[in-house]
Amino acid sequence: MIENEIFLLYVKLIGGLLIFVGLLLILLDKVFHKNVSSVWRIYRGWLVMIPVFIIFVFFGRLVFILGVLGISIFSFAEFSRATRLNANPWITYVVYLGIVAVAILAIIRNPVTGYFGGYGMFMALPVYVIGLILFVPIFQNRHEGQLQAVALGMMGFIYFGWMLGHLSFLADSEYSINYVLYLVFAVQIADISAYNFGKLFGRHKLRSNISPNKTTEGAVGALVVSLCLPWLFQSTFPEFGPLQIFLTGLIMGIGSQLGDLTISLIKRDLDIKDMGTLIPGHGGILDRIDSLIIATPLFFHMIRYFGALYP
Repeated sequence: MIENEIFLLYVKLIGGLLIFVGLLLILLDKVFHKNVSSVWRIYRGWLVMIPVFIIFVFFGRLVFILGVLGISIFSFAEFSRATRLNANPWITYVVYLGIVAVAILAIIRNPVTGYFGGYGMFMALPVYVIGLILFVPIFQNRHEGQLQAVALGMMGFIYFGWMLGHLSFLADSEYSINYVLYLVFAVQIADISAYNFGKLFGRHKLRSNISPNKTTEGAVGALVVSLCLPWLFQSTFPEFGPLQIFLTGLIMGIGSQLGDLTISLIKRDLDIKDMGTLIPGHGGILDRIDSLIIATPLFFHMIRYFGALYP
């Protein structure tokens, strides 16, 4: 895997960016005496997350899928604690079972087609998991509070198990490293662009009741950067034509922000700042990967529509 040119390109690029940002923070702190303590916390979080992600990609398909499984489990655990769904353990058990099933389906080889990944069953899996979730309160002969618990269980599986699980199925493709590296890189660049454009040019609130710090200018800036980025990284998609490259930028620009706003909506409704505290300066796992949750299935199915995944 280390011989993959695209992998080495992204490692060098991300490593260079980390070094540049670190030197910039030192300069701002020591020379210009700026208070960058909060940014340092975020930076230290990146110093932990990025090597872990690179290791998952480096060691190949199986390790990467298990890494996605771990992220899905941690994300749902944070969601269930925040929403108090964990007060209904049997529904949470069903969701965890569904999340594990996604990983198993991504790992296995289809005996009919010979391809890795049980794609057909993966597409049908929500029907079975939702059916099991609905069965829980009926089996327990309970009704009070069950509508909310069932709805949260359904959302938990669809959002953190099934939608995020598309990331594992990207690992089964011919250009898996290219797709995964670009997807994760692009949604983070979109997040950073939205923040910086908002700080520099932000005048109008995007959705003040959902995410007060996000601005329309930041959202537009992130979309523009996202539309330009795939043209600069065309070597990542050797089989893409102009339409696919444009759609890739559109998906990253819109999907990443929609995923972020969705988790912001949940947090505002629950009146909490972060979903967890696992990552210093970032909050929980879910606070860091929210931008991937919608962008990933959109990207996956765009690729599949044009014939590069699962015939």
